[in-house]
Amino acid sequence: MSLQGIMKEKNLDGVLVTNMLNVRYLTNFSGTTGIALVINDDVKYFITDFRYVTQGEKEVVPMGFKVVREDRNPLGKVSELLKENGVKRLGIENDSVTLSQFSNFQNSFENVEFINLDNTFLNLRMVKKTYEIETIKDSIKIAEEALNDTLSSIKVGTTEREVCAKLEYEMKRRGGDKPSFDIIVASNDRSALPHGVASDKVIEEGFLTIDYGCFYKGYASDITRTFYVGKNPSEKHIEIYNIVKEANELAIKAVKPGITTRELDKIARDYIASKGYGDKFGHGLGHGFGLQIHELPFVSYRAEEVILKEDMVITIEPGIYIEGFGGVRIEDDVLVTKGGHKVLTSYPKEFKKL
Repeated sequence: MSLQGIMKEKNLDGVLVTNMLNVRYLTNFSGTTGIALVINDDVKYFITDFRYVTQGEKEVVPMGFKVVREDRNPLGKVSELLKENGVKRLGIENDSVTLSQFSNFQNSFENVEFINLDNTFLNLRMVKKTYEIETIKDSIKIAEEALNDTLSSIKVGTTEREVCAKLEYEMKRRGGDKPSFDIIVASNDRSALPHGVASDKVIEEGFLTIDYGCFYKGYASDITRTFYVGKNPSEKHIEIYNIVKEANELAIKAVKPGITTRELDKIARDYIASKGYGDKFGHGLGHGFGLQIHELPFVSYRAEEVILKEDMVITIEPGIYIEGFGGVRIEDDVLVTKGGHKVLTSYPKEFKKL
């Protein structure tokens, strides 16, 4: 359903958007200060101060928004626009508006009834628009090229933090804005830590898990690959790696419109359990991403069940983690298509020694 459809369903005269991620989603504004006010498809305002007027004209006008400059009292300007357009029932982002902000709304807007939008924008953002999908593809391309150039510098004796710094540099060199989260570089026994962010640890022979991504034009990528540093992997190293790889591929194969997030999680989880490592896979199978690194839907047995739809983008990232030995996670970014799915990540997944 569209925002206009939701407004009609809730009998709203307008929607006020102050969460900057949702402002960007609606307006394409990439700055840090602005408010969006939507009355209908033809009447949409973007209120900002003098710093962002020129940027606003470039970014939000093509999205159908009129730039309104207000340097001192933006809520006062919103109040004027509400009166001008006869707004009595105003939708607000109750899932992100603070108590302080809500108090300011009450003090600034006269004769307005505030209506909760609940998860409206989180739900709208689950299904990606064409330009969002293309931008995510570009973000993934930057990240994969950066990883390829980083691997040649990794060897026994390199520190995790050095790998992290090199990877971040390579992503930024290619146009990435910044990492989409704290880069995980976890070696040897630390690879058993699902969120083992890069430390000063010297890399020794064993598994090396790299979980990373970048923001590009506001949109994230999220990729994980696990490698073996050294020349002599044990049978257990190879066994665990192949189980995770197979679970990853089985789940990806099942991605299509109509399957639920819990059904998808169960495919990978049951396979890993059948190999005797069910208690070593403790997190969800994946999640949506876009303007944030973690967005709806969450592909997990613990999260609210969601039916996958065309143009959702999710991660598939099963793992096995054995304390004192090491761990493996393999993560791909997958687009739900009309006929099934398309894997957006292309970095090889074969067992690789560095």
